[in-house]
Amino acid sequence: MGMTFGVLGPLVVAVDAEPQALPRAGVLRGLLGALLLAEGERLSAGRLLELVWAGQADRVGRGAVHTGVSRLRGWLGTFGDDAVVLDSDGEGYRLAVRPEAVDLGRFRLLAADGDRAAALDLRRGPVLAGLDRVNREDPLVTAVEEAVRSTALALAGTAAPGCALPAVTALAEEYPFDEPVQAALLELLAADGRPAEALRRFQTLRRRLAEELGIEPGEQVQSVFLALLARDHDGARPVHAPSQLPSDLPDFTGREEHLRFVLTALADGRVPVVSGMGGIGKTALAVHAAHRAAADYPDGRLYADLRGADDEPADPARILAAFLRALGADAREIPESLDERAALYRTLLAGRRVLVVLDNAAGEAQLRPLLPGSTTEQQHSNALVTSRAVLTALPGARLVDLGGFGPAHAETLLRHIVGDARVAAEPVAAGQIADLCGGMPLAVRIAGARLAARPRWSLARLAELLRDERRRLDELAAGDLAVRAGFAVGYTRLSEPTRRTFRLLGLLDAADFAPWAAAALADVPLEEAERQLEELIDAQLLQETGTEPHLRYRFHDLVRLYAREHAHATDTPADRADALERAFGAWLWLAEQAADQVPGPCFAAIHGPAPRRPLPDGPAARLLDDPLAWFDVEQPALNACARQAAALRLVPTAWDLAACQEKYCDVRGLYDDWRTTNLVVLQACKAAGDLVGTAVLTRGLVEVTTWATPADGTETMVALDGRARQLLDLFEQVGEPRGAADALVLLAWSLVAQGRARDALDAARRALDLAAAHDHPGGVAKAHQIIAVAHGETDLARTIEHLTETLRLARMIGNVRFEATAIQFLGAAHGRAGDVEHGRNLLTSSLAMARSLGDGYAEAFSLLYLATLHAATGDARARETAEAALAIARRFELGHHLAQALGILGELDLAEGRHDAAVAHLEESVLFWRARGWRSFLAEALRALGRAYEAAGLDAPAERVRREARELGEGPANGDADALSHDG
Repeated sequence: MGMTFGVLGPLVVAVDAEPQALPRAGVLRGLLGALLLAEGERLSAGRLLELVWAGQADRVGRGAVHTGVSRLRGWLGTFGDDAVVLDSDGEGYRLAVRPEAVDLGRFRLLAADGDRAAALDLRRGPVLAGLDRVNREDPLVTAVEEAVRSTALALAGTAAPGCALPAVTALAEEYPFDEPVQAALLELLAADGRPAEALRRFQTLRRRLAEELGIEPGEQVQSVFLALLARDHDGARPVHAPSQLPSDLPDFTGREEHLRFVLTALADGRVPVVSGMGGIGKTALAVHAAHRAAADYPDGRLYADLRGADDEPADPARILAAFLRALGADAREIPESLDERAALYRTLLAGRRVLVVLDNAAGEAQLRPLLPGSTTEQQHSNALVTSRAVLTALPGARLVDLGGFGPAHAETLLRHIVGDARVAAEPVAAGQIADLCGGMPLAVRIAGARLAARPRWSLARLAELLRDERRRLDELAAGDLAVRAGFAVGYTRLSEPTRRTFRLLGLLDAADFAPWAAAALADVPLEEAERQLEELIDAQLLQETGTEPHLRYRFHDLVRLYAREHAHATDTPADRADALERAFGAWLWLAEQAADQVPGPCFAAIHGPAPRRPLPDGPAARLLDDPLAWFDVEQPALNACARQAAALRLVPTAWDLAACQEKYCDVRGLYDDWRTTNLVVLQACKAAGDLVGTAVLTRGLVEVTTWATPADGTETMVALDGRARQLLDLFEQVGEPRGAADALVLLAWSLVAQGRARDALDAARRALDLAAAHDHPGGVAKAHQIIAVAHGETDLARTIEHLTETLRLARMIGNVRFEATAIQFLGAAHGRAGDVEHGRNLLTSSLAMARSLGDGYAEAFSLLYLATLHAATGDARARETAEAALAIARRFELGHHLAQALGILGELDLAEGRHDAAVAHLEESVLFWRARGWRSFLAEALRALGRAYEAAGLDAPAERVRREARELGEGPANGDADALSHDG
């Protein structure tokens, strides 16, 4: 029989039907549960992080996944079942198990064969009940729960009540607010001859919904309840009342929070006003809410679309006439004037409970005559309104502002329209379609309708069609539905100057932008740009985000395409190019000013000839009051502008925009952004033959790939030698001695790591001379720093002398980040020189400075030096300090930090007699030092690992690593000075 597993309830493992104890570690149970739910599909390390470490994913690196899977594989291997295989490759991990060996697999087989009752008998409770290490909101879990739920509901609709009741009752107890499940249970109880119990259950449900959610049961449950009551009232006749609501959408999806808000507002006698852009689902929400609330309005439901012909506002007098007829007024007695019709309307509604749905309202003036009048406390009518405008002046209004769907709800809607099977067969393409529709419900509905009408189409085919931005709006049309038509309503109502600004804004690739960017793009004063942006917001063609002084605006993706489409049809190529160059110039001017004040690496600031567009003094001063905060807001837009400028062959603009971000990205740890943007723009520089841009961006790439790159198997510090020499050649070709000084400092770091201290001193002194001769104080400071590192412990007095000069220069140029680094180095040097208290004070000061900057890189190094000092002096804080450094290093995937933190922890473990932990930490440290290519550190880590192996009784591995350490030699004379990192 072999191993069997259970996930439809608490996780269970059995061998030959005998239950087995689960792994003690919660992480291993979580990994096993997640891999079993995947049913043989491969899960990436990142996916497993989301599933098993949901609340800690940002603090736990992928190494934890690798370690956990390795331990789980070992645990499974103890059972000796060859049919259970946990394998891995570059794409992730997969648990191969026979389908019939897992209760979920047997469930699916039985359900597919139509034996739903037997399938549901396998269920022992919620999926992986009690397993707190699995993210229960993840689609992998919810999909299985939905499969169980669907099977139970299908059984309720087809089987005898007695057969279906156990499964449906269990689900109803576990999911008390699931309306279809509760309705199915009430119907089953009634069909089983237990109507009184069904009525009691309805009352319990109603009371619970009111107490916990503040709402009434939904229409489906209400309908079953009314049917139950009808059985007890022989001869009762239905009340005739207008029921004009459009049909509810059978596939209505999401909006649970908004729906609760609307229903609560109605229950409180307030007027819910649902606002949002065209196609966002205002009408769908309003109609669905009206159907849900229908039981509360037994005297009727009225509905009117207030958008008339040619998208002009409908005449409220005409709407009132229709309402009056529906309420029983004789057509011949309807007054002529609007005021008299409104008075009669309020009279007919008096004492009645009627819900009035007013869709697509243009404004308050159109609405006021259509609202029900004053009401009594016991019986009243109410209205539910939708509008593109935000109707803040409407009395009693409760505003509901709709945004787009998230990915999960968009995909759920697509599944409802297209069918589970097609979406399940192409989940990646389904996600792409939802993403390309921008989460707009109308767009997703149109995409689904097109697929439903073309059953032979693959989802991938439609995704490919939508991927072409030039055709996307054409593809999002089906029957009488079209996304473009919804946007046209707002566009045609704009003033002509605002239309032009709208079109030009659509040309930007940046996801959002500030008013000053719009002013530069449109070439209008800032005040005029702000007025036009407000007009676009009122037309629901633009969304406002952020707060002063960093107020920002963004388009929905499809609105952006609509604006861009009009720009290409209306504005000349020259006008479009000039507009973008003005906008890029404004971003560049501000980025250059801000970068000068950001305390990042002390590289020479080298700029190109790209045009700038200065801002007026007042707005510029407010924006640049806090340069890091400005970059926090603008950096994604700067990235987008740099890439867009490169694509448009505005190469000097592109590389200057990229280079201006480098110091900020270093301080904030945005290494992937730094690396990828530089690579993209560097290709444009090379294609255009722009040697200055090539040199500047190559310098940034060398920096980030050397000091802030995860271990990839290459000897990073050895590779730095060749990269630095190539960089030196580039700067010498363009005649930029300050850049050449920066390249020589990088070369010196590589030579130190290789154990070539004398060559490193030669390169550093050349850098010092160049920087001093060409007014590059940051380069002088960096040269003193590496000279100090090259001297190391061979001459601690000279080391401290050069570091003291480094600190003086850092303070002189006002670079707080480099000042913190210099203090860091000095603290380590004083500690090694025996001045422990002074060293500790300096390191504590550097740690505070790094934290005030939000600089994880510098913080981690300060923690590492403090941990080293604590360990050397027997301070009990050593372990917690090293673990804090390790957490930061794993978060940012910093190879140097990781290697050093793991080494400290391994030494602490060894000193405390925790031999297995010491081996694990030091083995991982050795792996990272190999990838770094730093000889002395690798030799030191190997010697420590040898001691750990020996303590653990592993003599052969101990001798092997000692031999390798001896072959590496003792390393450079500066020894521990190598622990000093790059210049930060």
